[in-house]
Amino acid sequence: KPQLVASNDRFCRFLEEYCPVVTETYYPTIWCWEGRVQTLLRPFITSRPQVQYRNELIKTADGGQISLDWFDNNDSLYYPDASTRPTVLLLPGLTGTSKESYILHMIHQSETLGYRCVVFNNRGIAGEDLLTPRTYCAANTEDLEAVIHHIHSLHPSAPFIAAGVSMGGMLLLNYLGKTGRDTPLMAAAIFSAGWNVFESVESLEKPLNWLLFNYYLTTCLQSSISRHRQMLEKLFDMDLVMKARTVREFDKQFTSVMFGYRTIDDYYEDASPCRKLKSVGIPVLCLNSVDDVFSPGHAIPVETAKQNANVALVLTSCGGHIGFLEGIWPRKCTYMDRVFKQFVQAMFEHGNKIFSM
Repeated sequence: KPQLVASNDRFCRFLEEYCPVVTETYYPTIWCWEGRVQTLLRPFITSRPQVQYRNELIKTADGGQISLDWFDNNDSLYYPDASTRPTVLLLPGLTGTSKESYILHMIHQSETLGYRCVVFNNRGIAGEDLLTPRTYCAANTEDLEAVIHHIHSLHPSAPFIAAGVSMGGMLLLNYLGKTGRDTPLMAAAIFSAGWNVFESVESLEKPLNWLLFNYYLTTCLQSSISRHRQMLEKLFDMDLVMKARTVREFDKQFTSVMFGYRTIDDYYEDASPCRKLKSVGIPVLCLNSVDDVFSPGHAIPVETAKQNANVALVLTSCGGHIGFLEGIWPRKCTYMDRVFKQFVQAMFEHGNKIFSM
């Protein structure tokens, strides 16, 4: 059974009644239960539901642009009025886009419930050009704030929830820690967030984890910026950036410099959501597996979560990083998908009951 950590008894009762999946025993796929195996196999095993997007490019205050992929769900039977159709903002992981299988599954779950979805693609990674020499990071929430304001301004009467995965979850938590209750979002769901970046990079630098994950992730980061080399060479020694062999080296030479941090430690401290959790002002459900090498179990801020009545942690013993595979042949729905679907539906349909139970 997952461990449910929440200081608010009413929030616990709400989850037990309207999101019962968090109290069910999670049975990982027996032939790939180990966390690293789950992490590696999920992208290859899970299906990729067909989703037709409508793309929108929005301008930012600094002259840049952000790519949003909309799934309008105009055929929604439950919410035919687009002005009040519930909206789910989805934030993919570090180099992820709207094409990731876990994002497609979240949209598929939302489609069955009649909701509209918007995927926030970080600057420069979804095929659009960089108009300024700036990309993104887990600590800087300016682009996310612009996106949330833009979506809310288009549909001010629509209930609004966000869900973030991995770095997308870290960014969302850092935004919520900064804004408190001053946000149009009514709730948020976080999946496989790295709570303490220092602990995450240390875990990923262990020999086997470096071989399986760190080197590949570093090459993905380098690939994501190589297309924009001509723009970025104005500010960076790109040859040095492309020599990085770990995420830490990449962040030291590129990310921390881009966003004006004096040292990489300053950036990692600012990017760690565990330091902002006390300030979250809306209901947030966070799912982590304690065998996630990207977010080791000992770094999950259990005691801090107990100090904020708006926060609930769901901790499984298995599941890896964005894995949570279940069943003999886990092609379709994962435990993470079921948590997402039940929590989002619970908040949209019964969220006003949380503090009255």
